[in-house]
Amino acid sequence: MTEPARQEKSAYDAVAPRWGDKMRALGYYDAYLGFLSAQRRHIDNDLRVIDVGAGTGSFAEAWVAIHGPPRELVLLEPSPAMLERGQAALRRRGAEPLLVKAVLGETELAPSNEVLAAHVIEHCPDPLLALRQMRDLLHPGGRLHLVVSKPHWCNAIIWFQWRHRTFQENEILTLLTEAGLNVERVYRFPSGPPSRTSRGIVAIRRN
Repeated sequence: MTEPARQEKSAYDAVAPRWGDKMRALGYYDAYLGFLSAQRRHIDNDLRVIDVGAGTGSFAEAWVAIHGPPRELVLLEPSPAMLERGQAALRRRGAEPLLVKAVLGETELAPSNEVLAAHVIEHCPDPLLALRQMRDLLHPGGRLHLVVSKPHWCNAIIWFQWRHRTFQENEILTLLTEAGLNVERVYRFPSGPPSRTSRGIVAIRRN
């Protein structure tokens, strides 16, 4: 691991105790609820769901709040401190997640029906490779629920701490297509910081 990467990981671990509360205060948990509840389709609980770069589990927690605990819920996250808090949050929802301490692409996981990924590819050296790795976590016909940063001055402020990327809409849609995914819909967050910093996309793995 390079020295900048070590410094970023250290900073990431340090914010874990207050990360979940901060996400709620800024409206991201409510935004995830709105995004996931806008699907308007029946979802069976007999599913395997993977939350990639789960952090403190806010995206997975929103899934469970709407759909109930799936048959298997995996949190893929490199920070033990984040995983610990994600596990606690999901247990309060009646879900017992499987914790996998790793970065996307570092470990083999069985294919899933649904993949959740909020603000992950922005931090990956090769976003297209990251999307292909997420595709490989899905069964054919499975869905990727992606939340990704978009250009806005708010993200310029966030960049000073996390050095993340942002993606124009056409750019991210092209990457998803190149990764072997069909875009089902684009979701525009209606209010608050999420409306300025992020967009939601649902994409389906091609056969």
